[in-house]
Amino acid sequence: MRKKNLYLLLFFILLFIYEELVFHLAVFDTITFNFVYVILFSIPFGVIAFLISNMWNKITNIILSYVFVIAVMLLFISNLIYYKVYLSVISIYSMINGGQAFEFMGKILSTAFENWFVIIAMILPIVTFIVLHILKIFRFEKSTWASKGILLVGTIIMYVLTILMVNFASTKEVYSNKNLYYNIHSPLLTVDKFGLVTMFRLDIQRSLFGFSEKEIDISLDDLSTSVSEVGYAEEVKFNALEIDWNKLIKNEKDSTIKSMHKYFSTVEPTKQNKYTGMFKGKNLVVFVAEAFSPMAIDKDLTPNLYKLYNEGFQFDNFYTPLFPVSTADGEYISDTSLIPKEGVWSIKHINGNYMPYSYANVFENLGYKSRSYHNNTYTYYNRDTYLKTMGYDSYLACWNGLEKRINCRVWPQSDYQMVKTTVDDYIKNDKFITYYMTVSGHLEYSPSDNMMTSWNWDKVKNLKYSTAAKSYIAANIEFDKAIGELLKRLEKEGKLEDTVIVISGDHYPYGLTLDEVNELSSYKKDRDFEMHHMAFLVWSGSMEEPVKVEKYASSLDILPTLLNLFGIEYDSRLLMGTDIMSDSRPLVIYSNRSFITDNCRYNSLTGKIISHGDKTCTKKEVEKINNIIYNKYKYSRLILENDYYRKLYKELGWKIRN
Repeated sequence: MRKKNLYLLLFFILLFIYEELVFHLAVFDTITFNFVYVILFSIPFGVIAFLISNMWNKITNIILSYVFVIAVMLLFISNLIYYKVYLSVISIYSMINGGQAFEFMGKILSTAFENWFVIIAMILPIVTFIVLHILKIFRFEKSTWASKGILLVGTIIMYVLTILMVNFASTKEVYSNKNLYYNIHSPLLTVDKFGLVTMFRLDIQRSLFGFSEKEIDISLDDLSTSVSEVGYAEEVKFNALEIDWNKLIKNEKDSTIKSMHKYFSTVEPTKQNKYTGMFKGKNLVVFVAEAFSPMAIDKDLTPNLYKLYNEGFQFDNFYTPLFPVSTADGEYISDTSLIPKEGVWSIKHINGNYMPYSYANVFENLGYKSRSYHNNTYTYYNRDTYLKTMGYDSYLACWNGLEKRINCRVWPQSDYQMVKTTVDDYIKNDKFITYYMTVSGHLEYSPSDNMMTSWNWDKVKNLKYSTAAKSYIAANIEFDKAIGELLKRLEKEGKLEDTVIVISGDHYPYGLTLDEVNELSSYKKDRDFEMHHMAFLVWSGSMEEPVKVEKYASSLDILPTLLNLFGIEYDSRLLMGTDIMSDSRPLVIYSNRSFITDNCRYNSLTGKIISHGDKTCTKKEVEKINNIIYNKYKYSRLILENDYYRKLYKELGWKIRN
C-alpha cells in the first residue's frame, strides 16, 4: 500500500478515536481504562471507512471520503446536543418514530451555542481533512486487492482479540463489559464502555435482528431495613395479596413467566403504616405537570401551589430522573411504577396490556368515574391508545374535542383553560378520578416563543433573574391558575375535604441551563443528581396539618404511595417502586443506572461513591444495589413484553376489567 493511502487510512482511524475522545470528555468528564476498548473498537470502523472509499475511481473515492468524515462528525455533534438536553443518546427507534429528538430548534441552537467549544473541536477533523487534501497528503486511487486483503485480515484478527478481551476480562459484575456487549441494553453505559459508534452498531443490529436480554444469575440479597419513623399497629400487615407462588411456578410451562413468578415470590412486600387508608373513599385528581419542579412554587407568584405544598405532604427529598423519552417515559414511570424499556417507547408498546394498578382500573372497580385530559395533540406519543390501555373511559385533548373548548392553536396551550373548561365534566359525580397531563410549563422559556410566558410576563418581568428563569416561572403561573380554578370549584361544590390533589413533574425543566436552574434553586445543584430534585405534592382539604417526609424517593414510588394512602388492596411486590411512607429502604434509580440511597450516591459512569455525611456505601453494597436495579429493569421490561399482569390474573382466576 502506498504511503499516501496509508496516511488516509491513519486519518480515518484517528478520526473515530478523536471524536470518541472529545465526546467522552464532554459527556463523562473523564477517561477511564475502558477507553482502551473504545480505541480498539474504533480501529475497525476506520478501516472499513477507508476500504469503502478506496474501491472506486478517484472522484468517487474523494466524494465518499468527505461523506464519511462529515457523517461521523454529525453523528457525534448531534448526540452531544441530544445528551446535553436529554441526558441520553439517540436511539434508532426514536429516529425512526420521530418524537422529541429535534422538535425544538431554539433549544437545539442554544445548547449548541453553550457547547460551542466542544462542537468546534468536533469540527476540526473536516477542516484538517480539507487542508491535507489540498496539500495532496492523501492519495485517493485504489489500492491493490492484496493490500486490502492483508488489511482486512489484520483488522478481523484484532477485532477477534478485542472480543476475547470483552468475554474474559472483568466479567463478574452485573454491568460488566461482557454483559453490556451481549446481554444488557443500556445505551449510555455501552457508550461509556465501548464508544458511541459501537453503541450505534449494536443498536442497529438489535433493531434489525431483535434482541432479548439474557438471563443473568445474580444474588437476590435483601437490603430492606427500617429507615423511617413510621407508626405501626400491633399487628403488622403487608400490602400483598394471597398468591400461591409455589403453585404458579409448578404449573407454569413458559420459562420466562416461570422466572417472573420466581422473582416476584422473593420480593419483600411493603408494610402498611399509619397512613394506610388515610384518603380511603376520597376523589382523586392527578396532574402530571410538564417540567414541574420546586422552583415553580412561590408564595406570591404561585400561591395555590404554595398552599398545596405547605398544607399537604412535603416530600423534600423527591427526585424525578430524566429517562431517554423524556415526557413519555416520565409519565409512564409515575403512572405504572415500572421502569421504561430502553431503546423503545414503552408508552406505545404497552398498548393492549392489562394494567390492574392504573388509577382508572383501580378506582373504577370501586365505583368511580374516570376521565383523562391533555391540552396538546391527543395522539402525541400515542397517548390516545396509552390512556385507553390504562383503563380511562374518557380522554379529551386537542384535536379530538378539546379544541372546541380552549385555544389549541397557541404554543404551549393553557393549563388554566383546560381545567376551567373540563371541571364540569366530573365535579358533580359522587366519586371521580381525573387525570391531567399538562403542557403550559413546556420550553421554550422566552416571552417570544412561549405564549404562557407572554400572558404572565408582567408578573415576573421585574424579577432579578435571567429571561429564561423568569419565563419558566411565568409559564408555571398558568399552571398555578389551573390549580386555583380547581380549588375554587371544589370549594363551591363542597368537595375540598373529599378530594385529593396529586401533582408531580414528568422531568426536570431541561429548557433551562444548569446556571439558570441555580438562579431559581435554593441551593446549588449539580447535573448528575440534584438537577433532578423535583416536586411531588399530595394534598387534601381534609388534612389537619402538613406531613414532612425526609426520606429519599422518586417518581417510581408515586403509584404505590397513593395506593397505600387510599387503602387500595394491591400487591406491592408487583411494582418497582415502593410506598414512600413505609419503612422500605429508599432507592432512587437514574436512567444511566446511577442511584441514591439513604447512605450514598453512586455514579455508574465514573464509579464514584458519594457519602451522605457519616454514612456511606461499601463496594459490596453498591454491587448488591446494582443487582437490585438490574432486576427492576429486567422485570419491568418482561412485564411490558409479556403482558404479565393479564397472565397472572388469569392464572389466579381474578377479575380483569378490560
